[in-house]
Amino acid sequence: MKSTALTSTHEALGAKLVSYAGFNMPVQYEGVSIEHETVRQSVGVFDVSHMGEFLIEGPHALELIQKVCSNDASKLTIGKAQYSYIPNDNGGIVDDLIIYKIKEETYLLVVNAGNIEKDWNWISSKNDVGATLRDLSSEYSLLAIQGPKAVGAMQSLSSHDLSEIKFYNFVVGDFAGIEHVIISATGYTGSGGFEIYCKNSEVKQIWDKVFEAGASFGIKPVGLAARDTLRLEMGYCLYGNDIDENTSPIAAGLGWVTKFTKDFTNSEALKSEKENGPENKLVGFELDERGIPRHGYDIVDGHGKTIGVVTSGTMSPSLNKGIGLGYVPAIYSEVGSKINIQIRKNAVPATVVKTPFYKA
Repeated sequence: MKSTALTSTHEALGAKLVSYAGFNMPVQYEGVSIEHETVRQSVGVFDVSHMGEFLIEGPHALELIQKVCSNDASKLTIGKAQYSYIPNDNGGIVDDLIIYKIKEETYLLVVNAGNIEKDWNWISSKNDVGATLRDLSSEYSLLAIQGPKAVGAMQSLSSHDLSEIKFYNFVVGDFAGIEHVIISATGYTGSGGFEIYCKNSEVKQIWDKVFEAGASFGIKPVGLAARDTLRLEMGYCLYGNDIDENTSPIAAGLGWVTKFTKDFTNSEALKSEKENGPENKLVGFELDERGIPRHGYDIVDGHGKTIGVVTSGTMSPSLNKGIGLGYVPAIYSEVGSKINIQIRKNAVPATVVKTPFYKA
C-alpha cells in the first residue's frame, strides 16, 4: 500500500487510515459530521495527494488532448482549467479529469488515483502525434483547502490576491514560503477554496503553515469520508460509483463537457446517443421518509419492480435527510418523479430532485 508524504502527519493527528485506491489515506479525524460542517461553515484541509498528475507538452500536446478527451481544450487559455472525461471505445468512460493549461504547449492532467496506470496506458496508446508525456504522480502532493473562510485564512501565505482566482482558474506563484506552487480554484465540495499542487518535499512545510495561518479561523484536517458527503451534496460524480467503464457519459449528464465540434474517441456514437436520448439517466433523489440510501441498493417502482440502482447515497449532514444518485429509465428522470429505494425489506419513497442538493 502506498503512502503520501503526509501519512505520518495524519497518524500523529489520530486519523483513522484506510486503504483507498491503493493508498493509505485518512478517512476521518474527529468524525464525518464535524468535518463536513467545518468545510461548510469555515475551512478544512484534505490531503488528496493520491491523485495522479500527467504533464503533456510539445507542439502536438493539444492535438493529443483533443483526441482523447471529450471537452474542447482549445478553449483553454493560460491560467484556466477545464473539467472533462476520457471516453473509451465502447460508450463508457476511462476516467474523468481536470485539464490545466500551464503555458503554451504545456498542459497538466489531473486524474483519479485508482486510474493512474490505466489512464497513462490509454493516453500513451493514443499518442501517435509525438506529444511528450511525463507521469508526475509520485513526485507531487495535493492539498485541498476548502470552505467559505479559505480565502481569508490563507491570504497571508501568498502575495497573490486569492480572492481574484475565480472558479476553474489558477495561478502559479508563491504560497507558504514556497515558490512555483499551483494555486487552483477547482474544488470538489461546493464551499469554495483552493487546491495546492507542490512537490512532495514541500508539502509538510505548506501543511504546517496552512494550519498556523488558519488557526484563528477554526481550521481542521478533513478526511475522505466527509469529502464524499460534501461532493454528493453537490451532485458531483465519483468515478467507480456513478461513472465507470460501462456507464454512458450522456446518461450520466456529462453532455455539457462533450463537445462535438471536434473528433475524439467514440464521438460519433456519443453524438448519436445524445441526439436520440439515452435509455437511462443519472438522477438525484431525496428520500421522503427517514432512511439512508446506499451504493448498490435497488430503485423500484410503485409495484416493487426494480428499475434502477443507487450509485451513491448518504444521510446528508447539511440537509439532515437521505440523498443519493442513481440510474433510472428516462421516463422516471423528470424532476418531481416518484421512485422508491429498497432499503432492506422496505421500499422507501423518494422524489427525483434537481442537483445540487445543497445550496449555499
